[in-house]
Amino acid sequence: MRGAGEGAGKPRREQPLIATVIGDPAGIGPEVCVKALAAGNHAARHLLIGSIDAVRFAAAASGISPPIYQVETPDEVSGAVGEIAVLDHGSLARGAWDIGQSGAASGRAVIEWIRLAEQLARNGEIDGWIMAPVDSQSLKASGEISSIDDLQPAGTYLLRVSPSLRIVPITEHISIAEVPGTVSAAAVSSLIGLVDETFRRWGVNAPRIGVAGLNPHAMGTEEVREIAPAVERERAAGRRVEGPVSPDSIFRLAMEGRYDVVVSMYHDQGQIALKTAAFEGACTIYIGLDYVHLTVPHGSAMEIAGQGIAQHASMASAMKMAESLCFGRGFYAGDD
Repeated sequence: MRGAGEGAGKPRREQPLIATVIGDPAGIGPEVCVKALAAGNHAARHLLIGSIDAVRFAAAASGISPPIYQVETPDEVSGAVGEIAVLDHGSLARGAWDIGQSGAASGRAVIEWIRLAEQLARNGEIDGWIMAPVDSQSLKASGEISSIDDLQPAGTYLLRVSPSLRIVPITEHISIAEVPGTVSAAAVSSLIGLVDETFRRWGVNAPRIGVAGLNPHAMGTEEVREIAPAVERERAAGRRVEGPVSPDSIFRLAMEGRYDVVVSMYHDQGQIALKTAAFEGACTIYIGLDYVHLTVPHGSAMEIAGQGIAQHASMASAMKMAESLCFGRGFYAGDD
């Protein structure tokens, strides 16, 4: 929904309120949420949306015992250090799901929680929200959606952020055979403009944008007819953008500090580079919205759910990133 993100954004609260949907209650989502919040040192108020039973179980399985309390509205979140607030409207009974098992009830609950988070964000009751790991089998079993991609808000793009790279593709999960047909001057130009506007709103002044080529060494018809004209158009509009740059070198250049973000031509072109460079601590940010919305780049890991051994670095990074963006301080780069 490009229209929702065209303005300067909503007024910021003195202390932002960030919600996290716990993800599939049978997976590691509740665990990584609890661990990340229990680690403390948060600059914003935080709220979990989901089953309070799942949150309490995850805390016990992880060997931690933070005070956990239930709220009916975001206004009830105290923000007290060490406490965990859970917005649970009671839509998922404890007996309706089993740890480590996909299920229709879990899928329906997750979809409901996601819709609630979106509504709260659109209404300005929260400043942003994070989606913990969901389970594709549970979502499909719900009968409400056919693919995880159905959860992506219309008109948005996925910006992947790791400690060393930031990458956003013009398309997501399509076959390689379809990719060349999606590389148009209009698509590339629109995404460059949206990235520039969004980064400035988040506190990154005059972001340096690198645009990858599609073909080896950026030498093909798509580069000449579509990508180069789009880059020139956006440069003429005052954007700091370069491209098309050979896809076998642009990500290394970004890691060395030449670019603040890379616009890639398709999903795996950027994902391979990002996951190879640094996976733990990475997160995904939706751009094209007038509120902050993130998720983590790993799944529900049903095989280890309930054991208290899931790594929470990605969730902790997502929470810190959401805080930094909500404050307009730019991208979170790790603890000082």
